[in-house]
Amino acid sequence: MDRETIRNLVLEVLREQDSAQRVRSIPLPTLSVRPEDRLDTGKPGDHVYTRDLFTLAQSPRLGAGLMEMKQTTFDWTLTYDEIDYVIEGQLSIHCDGRTETAGPGEVLLIPKGSKIQFAVPDFARFLYVTYPADWQSSS
Repeated sequence: MDRETIRNLVLEVLREQDSAQRVRSIPLPTLSVRPEDRLDTGKPGDHVYTRDLFTLAQSPRLGAGLMEMKQTTFDWTLTYDEIDYVIEGQLSIHCDGRTETAGPGEVLLIPKGSKIQFAVPDFARFLYVTYPADWQSSS
């Protein structure tokens, strides 16, 4: 490779990194979950959807997304830290014999290592923030 080709490749990578890590705005009130956002809870009839708001390139350390659940209770073990901000409905977390419930405008903190049950009697729409960002691969 000649010097000019290498220079152009380096500049291209730097431009991609610069554009990936910039301040961003997401119109959350108008954002919807899609069929491909369905989360497998192990129960075929569950209506649980999770849509990441940013790619790992855009936000390599913190993850954030929109989650919607309808009439479900399912087990989950967190290998990451999570904060849930309830936008609509009611979300309960069962853990260690206790239940924490949040409604619109309220926040739940779920520490890494928690073995929980997500529980939604009717419907819940909430924003989640995770650390690390790649929560699906975290162990």
